[in-house]
Amino acid sequence: MKFLAAAVQMLASDDKAANLQEAERWIRHAAADGARVVVLPEVFIWRGAKKLERRFAESIPGATSAVMAELARELSLYLLAGSILEAVPGSDKAYNTSLLFDPSGALIASYRKIHLFDVDLANGDSLRESDTRAHGGKVVVAQTQWGAMGLSICYDLRFPELYRGHADQGANLIFVPSAFTAFTGRAHWETLLRARAIENQVYIIGADQFGKSAKSFECHGHSMIVDPWGKIVAELDDGPGVITGEVDLDYLAQVRAELPALQHRKLF
Repeated sequence: MKFLAAAVQMLASDDKAANLQEAERWIRHAAADGARVVVLPEVFIWRGAKKLERRFAESIPGATSAVMAELARELSLYLLAGSILEAVPGSDKAYNTSLLFDPSGALIASYRKIHLFDVDLANGDSLRESDTRAHGGKVVVAQTQWGAMGLSICYDLRFPELYRGHADQGANLIFVPSAFTAFTGRAHWETLLRARAIENQVYIIGADQFGKSAKSFECHGHSMIVDPWGKIVAELDDGPGVITGEVDLDYLAQVRAELPALQHRKLF
């Protein structure tokens, strides 16, 4: 069983209308190319000053999720709305939430980012996600017509136990929508994506933001689709656009049969 998957790469700003227009353009482009699964980057709908995050957070369901649902329905595809800042009632923080819609437009999975990026980088950037965002606490795997799909976001990529949790729940494909910093991305992005794919024998789709945001840090780009052998199926180095790559579930089964590492695990 095969299908075409796509990852959108874009540079979001603090203009929701412009971001939505850009995201929709690339979603439609991917659908026209035959993609049945399309993945947007992390915080694709709004990226601005941290002190304003709670003000621009949304309810789910809400305005952005309604547009995403309608696009999934109209184009008859699975749409991973990278992430949206989700308002938390009674709190000054927001969840960073990824949403998966099915071809009928139904919301079939919602994942709140578990691992928050609090760090002082050598290039001078200081990032404190936990100042404005709340931790999620649940591993999420969605059942689809193309098999089980796991949800994760950006910094989660550094925590292999989360991805093993996806594999334990039968995931064949795992999403990694991101706004990965350029500094850490140059060193680790490709290596981590390929490692998560190899060790869990899954397809990985990493949809990243790129370039320097006017009101946030610079992102790495290099969105890519990686197969369960660790091969890069498609990659977009820099700039806005969409990449597509074939997901072959028969090939995935072959990899797991010929190298049954998941069956050889020993727990201590």
